[in-house]
Amino acid sequence: MLSKAQKLRAKRKAQLGRPRKIDAERFACGKIKPDWAKRESEKETMAVALAARKRMHGLATSSTFAGYTLGRLFLDGRITEAQREAGDDYGRVMARYYHLSGIPFPSIRAQALDRVQGHPAETTEERHRQIKRATERMMRLEGVLLGCDEGRQVKSTVFNVCVMDYEGLRMMPEAQLLWLKRGLNALVFEKGLHDCGERDNCFEP
Repeated sequence: MLSKAQKLRAKRKAQLGRPRKIDAERFACGKIKPDWAKRESEKETMAVALAARKRMHGLATSSTFAGYTLGRLFLDGRITEAQREAGDDYGRVMARYYHLSGIPFPSIRAQALDRVQGHPAETTEERHRQIKRATERMMRLEGVLLGCDEGRQVKSTVFNVCVMDYEGLRMMPEAQLLWLKRGLNALVFEKGLHDCGERDNCFEP
């Protein structure tokens, strides 16, 4: 049986709130400095994200590659660095095409649906050029993927991994992984030709 004084002390202790932060940078008045609070908040947020990543995906790393399916396939050793870079480039090309053309991004993840809108009715000449270049680049990559053996399956697999970012494809069977690698290898080759085309005499010794 607690005495009245013990009950009062327990009640006061329960009302104290969070414990005082140790080693916090403070002003002379005792207030925590905003810069320190911001850094600590970022650390706490990162710790929560890393714990969730380890729990859900089995990856105890802060690498940005662990944040999406293609990157996780790279960390698992199922694709090479060149294949990952080609897949990232393909994803950026598709995202730029959707953005400039006003077409809503096909994946609903991380979108503000109330802000999806097309481009204005009257566009500038420069925007027309940007849209044309983005469309041509997108169609060229689509043609590269469809030109592979079993092109439709290859294109679908690459699109679902690099653009739609379906998490379940991290554990895809070997036959489907071959389609992904085939498409990424074709994109690696096309990327090399595209980069050389932007430089003069790239094949000269």
